Amino acid sequence: MRNIHLSHTVPELSVGGMTTIAFLGLGHMGAPMAGRLVAAGHKVTVWNRTRARAETITGADIADSPADAAAAADVVITMLAGPDAVEAVVHGPDGAASTIRPGNVLVEMSTIGPNALDSVASRLPGGVGLVDAPVAGSVDRAARGELTIFTGGTDTDVAAVTPILDELGTVLRCGGPGSAAAAKLVAISGAVSGVALLGEVRAIAATLGVPAELTEQVIATGPLALVAERARSTGSHFAVELAAKDLGLTVEHAPTPLVRTALEQVRAALPRLAGHDVSALAGPNQQGTT
Repeated sequence: MRNIHLSHTVPELSVGGMTTIAFLGLGHMGAPMAGRLVAAGHKVTVWNRTRARAETITGADIADSPADAAAAADVVITMLAGPDAVEAVVHGPDGAASTIRPGNVLVEMSTIGPNALDSVASRLPGGVGLVDAPVAGSVDRAARGELTIFTGGTDTDVAAVTPILDELGTVLRCGGPGSAAAAKLVAISGAVSGVALLGEVRAIAATLGVPAELTEQVIATGPLALVAERARSTGSHFAVELAAKDLGLTVEHAPTPLVRTALEQVRAALPRLAGHDVSALAGPNQQGTT
């Protein structure tokens, strides 16, 4: 695993009491996360490409651009769809990097992989800290503050933002900068590949004439039991296209045969399952919400 090395030292950030936070990206996961930070008493300024989404966060200020949101923030959080979106929001025109102040911290919570994180980190202004903090969990867990938050960065930066991350879930310390971005790919490759395998197992059972009820009983006795439980969830909203993106990032770093095959299956399913939860890959009788 390649660690990202920042070329500057970031002063310790005070996060006692109320912290001013810029939260950039209010999709299915970002919106409940931002709402929890408002409810915890932080001053939160939100930005979203579609302003109507920002207007749903009661108690938050709304910025016209990422730069405007970051200008007065102690901590800038990005929760976006992928590497291209993070690049545009942080380093694009009116991006957060143009106004984030030395001594403050960017917390990158999207799943973008170590390479993209390295690119973002290498062009941040001097004195700005970076914590990679991608999450595992569903939309309902985000609303309850029960996410698992993979966290990488210097001890100083991680300590500064941990009180904020604690409002969102359980912090799993992974190591230095880039370590959490890598760990998230490990987690997601297993999860999505498992759902794809579950669909294959159900297809095998149908071909062999095994009744559906018996098939589920058999699955419940083996290592796919937790995957099947996840596939029955109605609170996830992890779209199939995001699963394809995440597996693509994994293959970019580690093109193992099984994950490559799972990626091919997910991409092949996109024309009929775009917008569906990834649980739809597990078979038509176990689809999650769209």
